Amino acid sequence: MALMDFIKKQFIDIIQWTEDDGETMAWRFPMAEFEIQHGASLTVRESQMAVFVNEGQIADVFGPGMYKLTTQTLPVLTYLKNWDKLFESPFKSDVYFFSTRQKIDRKWGTPNPVTIRDKEFGMVRLRAFGIYAFHLTDPKAFHTTISGTLDSYGSEQLEGQLRNTIVGHIADIFGESGVAFIDMASNQVEFGNVLKAKMEPMFASYGLALDSLNVQNISLPEELQAMLDKRIGVNIMGGMQAYTQFQTAEAIPLAAANEGGLAGLGAGVGVGFGVGQQVAASMAQSLNPAAPAAVAPAPTPTAAAPVSADEVVATIEKLHALVGKGMLSQAEFDAKKAELLKKLG
Repeated sequence: MALMDFIKKQFIDIIQWTEDDGETMAWRFPMAEFEIQHGASLTVRESQMAVFVNEGQIADVFGPGMYKLTTQTLPVLTYLKNWDKLFESPFKSDVYFFSTRQKIDRKWGTPNPVTIRDKEFGMVRLRAFGIYAFHLTDPKAFHTTISGTLDSYGSEQLEGQLRNTIVGHIADIFGESGVAFIDMASNQVEFGNVLKAKMEPMFASYGLALDSLNVQNISLPEELQAMLDKRIGVNIMGGMQAYTQFQTAEAIPLAAANEGGLAGLGAGVGVGFGVGQQVAASMAQSLNPAAPAAVAPAPTPTAAAPVSADEVVATIEKLHALVGKGMLSQAEFDAKKAELLKKLG
């Protein structure tokens, strides 16, 4: 009976793994009821590692190469099974192969805006996305913490954990760096390097090496970006006073198109300039509380704030353009021109 059992047994004399895709990271050699022959050949290809596991305990680890399985090449397994140096019998053991190929172009990003405290804008929400690359370096750690006894384990099973952990550290890095959003957005390479250094210990705990991590974009949600663009536009124009003057000039065509709009145009121009001066004074006071507050002159019903010659000329040019468009008659233009020139004294 023992002889028949021996004859029925099937023995393995070649152990190898030919990867069929680029995503499998761990693969268990199919043993079933097979036993491994003494002196069997183990082939581990480049970008692979192999691990022998005896009754749930990791034994020997092999890098790329071809091996003849004996007590000399399986020292840990020999010890665990209490083999002597003359072991020549078939044996059972789980054999796992691991891919050490680099996994590239892995994408990460914030599915929702992340709230951070910015030293210039206060509390803001931002988005960021980029790519990273990694590879397996420690099959023992990966087998113990990630893949376990599964027949196979693919990179897609792990990427959600890696991606979400990267995103979870973005707010911490912004807070620790103390760099304003504007400066951080213009130094994405440095931000990526800091994020990579933050993530490397976590990857190492899984038996992985984080080869690269790039930040491709840092941005604000659309509504906040619109507000930032408006602020930049104000600064480009020279501040709030110049911005108010620009808005007043842009409003002239609208005033002319409405009934009675031109009647108060002269006063409106003067008031617009006055408002710009008051806003500028208020901003200066808020930026320098120690300075005495500027007191705006009380408006009078009979006189508008003084305007410069350049401002008057710009307004006349606007009105003349309305004549060319047929929105203002020549007589109306002449009357308003005369009224504006009087402001020059």
